[in-house]
Amino acid sequence: MKYCHLLLSLFLIILTSKVTAQNQDKLSGQIKSLIKDFKGDIGIYMEHIPSGNTIEINADTIFPTASLVKVPILLGIFDKIENGELQYHQPLMYRDSIKYGGSGLMQFFRDSTQTDLSTLIALMLSYSDNTTSLWNQALAGGGSEINLLMEKLGYQHTRVNSRTAGREKIWEKYGWGQSTPKEMAGMFKQIFKKEMISIPASEQMYRLLSNTFYTDYAISSIPPGVNVASKQGMVNASRSEVFLVNAPEGDYVCAIFTKNNEDQSWEYNNEAWELTRAISSLFWNQLNPNHPYQAPVQMKQYQEGLAY
Repeated sequence: MKYCHLLLSLFLIILTSKVTAQNQDKLSGQIKSLIKDFKGDIGIYMEHIPSGNTIEINADTIFPTASLVKVPILLGIFDKIENGELQYHQPLMYRDSIKYGGSGLMQFFRDSTQTDLSTLIALMLSYSDNTTSLWNQALAGGGSEINLLMEKLGYQHTRVNSRTAGREKIWEKYGWGQSTPKEMAGMFKQIFKKEMISIPASEQMYRLLSNTFYTDYAISSIPPGVNVASKQGMVNASRSEVFLVNAPEGDYVCAIFTKNNEDQSWEYNNEAWELTRAISSLFWNQLNPNHPYQAPVQMKQYQEGLAY
């Protein structure tokens, strides 16, 4: 009986790999067709996790992270928690002298508001809160210490630049942080597979990453009810997103990075955002042929005009 189960498992693995490999060739052609007229630079890394098959387009090219840098910061915080230097529910006090504009909620807190580390982490990820992100960066030891952790974890190109000694020139080029589509997708995959920091840390990070407020980009092309861990990063000339989908026909991770974008608008129909939705929809429908999904036309009416 045990032998039969092993044979069945092996057959399913071979079948999955074959089907996904066939889809891979088709997908590669469709993706190239979608992106050929994009007015900017684009990098894509997609991996179907059960088979290990990938699609890579400029996947090792360095891009600005914008708010995607909050994933390395997250790893820095959980590394400190794992080592006993921080506690997940550690009490903290917000002082308005540290507030920073842009996205997020904590900038509107009253001075001397009591909070804790878990709130800082949740706001940093779910609402891409800039104030809590900079606070978390400092609590994690600063950019230099986070960068040492990235190097230790094997990520050669992912770095924090802002407020990091010796990286002032590269900050002028890439902004807050830098990474590649392949490395950022790799972080998500390691977290999902419970290989990052520790099993409990990976599980908690994955739960946090599965609770984004920003669902009107790649996630809008995935059916409601399907768990997606994600992070978005956006500035005028760069719109990027990484997402890992717990799909019924096999988990997959995708990172879509853009830079030097001609369309720097913040409307719903921004070229990079429209392209991200189209790529996400294509991946979902090709990798889940038994569970096709097309977002309702009315959904655009709900989301139109919303800005990150």
